Amino acid sequence: MTTAVDTRDYFTDLSLLKDPYSYLATIRAQGPVYHYPKRDLYYVTGFEEAIEVLRNSEDFASVATAAGIAPLPFEPEGDDISEQIEKYRPEILGSDMVAAYDGPRHAALRSLISRIFTPSRLKENEEYIDRLADEIAAEMVAKGSCEVINEVATPYVTLVIADLLGVPDEDMNAFRDAIDAGPPPFDMTAVDSDAQAEPSSFFITCGTFFYNYVTDRRTNPRDDIMTELANASFPDGSVPDDIELVKTMMFLFGAGQDTTAKLLGNAIRYLAEDTELQQLLREDRTKVNGFIEEMLRMEGSVKATFRLAKRNASIGGVEIPAGKRVIIFLSGANRDPERWESPDEFQLQRERHTRHVAFGQGLHTCIGAPLARTEVRVILNKILDKTANFTLSETHHGGGDDRRIDYETSYVIRGLSNLHINITPA
Repeated sequence: MTTAVDTRDYFTDLSLLKDPYSYLATIRAQGPVYHYPKRDLYYVTGFEEAIEVLRNSEDFASVATAAGIAPLPFEPEGDDISEQIEKYRPEILGSDMVAAYDGPRHAALRSLISRIFTPSRLKENEEYIDRLADEIAAEMVAKGSCEVINEVATPYVTLVIADLLGVPDEDMNAFRDAIDAGPPPFDMTAVDSDAQAEPSSFFITCGTFFYNYVTDRRTNPRDDIMTELANASFPDGSVPDDIELVKTMMFLFGAGQDTTAKLLGNAIRYLAEDTELQQLLREDRTKVNGFIEEMLRMEGSVKATFRLAKRNASIGGVEIPAGKRVIIFLSGANRDPERWESPDEFQLQRERHTRHVAFGQGLHTCIGAPLARTEVRVILNKILDKTANFTLSETHHGGGDDRRIDYETSYVIRGLSNLHINITPA
């Protein structure tokens, strides 16, 4: 029987991609786990059910994380397709990304990546973040207005992750140009258009640079993180090959700059629209951390992630056959009324808001979460220091199409295309 919720497709309805929350509430009303027959997908919108599947790496594989809704290169057979997954893994779209790794391979790469995110390394990086945030905030205030996404958020987080990875200053412009050249990840407006090919410019440019860094540091070691990574070994003593390292660095760079920039843009928009809250944070900085957590809950940068059932399993009592895909709507789980009272309302002092799933859960919890929180906290404080007020520019109210508030049409990422604000200096 076809229901009202089946008549709209999240993956093709651009209005849902830009603003999914009421749709996800409608889906959740059918149950926290819902089978969408048109795509034979299981939608998870309940908080506890999201936790359940994200933590269950025995029954659910991450290999489909990057593939999304792309077809599998095999027809699942039987009650346990673990062997099929491994046989065809190299042919599954995006399976060479760290986020799609499973088992020992994922554990080994994560142990290598963790060398970047040590407390001492993050402390050194925070000193750079503080200086950079001060410079960028001063520039935006001096102009009296700015376009937040491309003039503040993206350059800021790009430079931060580049500094953490040890990208030389002279190469930064090339990285920025490559990022700006393509559409956002999983952008549905790119389907059946020439724009589908654009992301390749990012991979070609960044891949070339990172390959050169790795090969150079292996023959000419320096006192930097690139040298440490290029000469690192896995826990079993084996050494990652050049391509494995390059792919890992590219993933960290791309993921580290995109999602945090989106979070920062979402946060500044919210404060520009709520000047009373903005002033409250300006007067009491102890509330900034709580603000960031509530923003992560309500407007986290990652709307959804995917899993593939390795064997017959269940989520929240719903049976999931082996070979079926599950989409975990983090943005839906974070607004589950079974967990939060008035989930669509922003509440600065929620008692449990730090236990959201904006950064995932389980083995694939975002390893860069502490860095993202630090980046947003530092620059928000700098902006609050240097401003008496900031508001949405009038160009957002009846202006041209290039200046309206608009969210990207990605089925994974939640982020603004642009955000113009006017600024009153302190």
